Amino acid sequence: MIRNLLRSVPALVLALMSLLPTPASAAGGRHQAAGPDPVVFVHGWNSDGSTWETMAGRFRADGWPAGRLDQWTYDTTQSNATTAARLADEIQRVLDATGATKVDVITHSMGALSSRHYLKNLGGSAKVDAWVSLAGPNHGTETARWCGGAACAEMRPGSAFLNALNSGDETPGSPRYATWGSPCDLLITPASSVALTGALNSKTACLDHSGLRTDRAVYEAVKAHVR
Repeated sequence: MIRNLLRSVPALVLALMSLLPTPASAAGGRHQAAGPDPVVFVHGWNSDGSTWETMAGRFRADGWPAGRLDQWTYDTTQSNATTAARLADEIQRVLDATGATKVDVITHSMGALSSRHYLKNLGGSAKVDAWVSLAGPNHGTETARWCGGAACAEMRPGSAFLNALNSGDETPGSPRYATWGSPCDLLITPASSVALTGALNSKTACLDHSGLRTDRAVYEAVKAHVR
């Protein structure tokens, strides 16, 4: 009888171990990774991350954890290529912090350019699930001729930066690309600059340049795209 009891001990131990909680070090990563993709917001020229308060607040109200909404701020006077390298670091930081494997990137205006450079030239397409451009000067804007500095020069139609960015595939890799442009946006001229070949391209109601960040209908469409 004792011999039979001893034989049953290993099975009993295994059964009891299966009831114990998973170690925190293993469970933590799985717990953090659960949930929607983190969203990294990339603002436009002469702006900062606070301009996303309305849209980020709506995402929070609709169930996105605050820790997965990154209203990133960067120096808009530097080249968009430099910003793209900084964005690569920021996205990796967000992935490490959340345990996610990919992020969604939502951009406004000039933010489209640095993020596209990241996707095309810095391996970003492997780390981004959905990409959004609101009022992006993807093929340049004539109004950039009235401002100075590296970033503005790169936004001018026909710039070397834009020619390289738009050569070949405008929507490379596996991310789901989408753009929204307004017929009443006086800062992006021509309005056709926004659309990208291979993206889901949409026109909004008559909104001004900043209105694309705060309009409820645009938010709902963007949310459906990144969900």
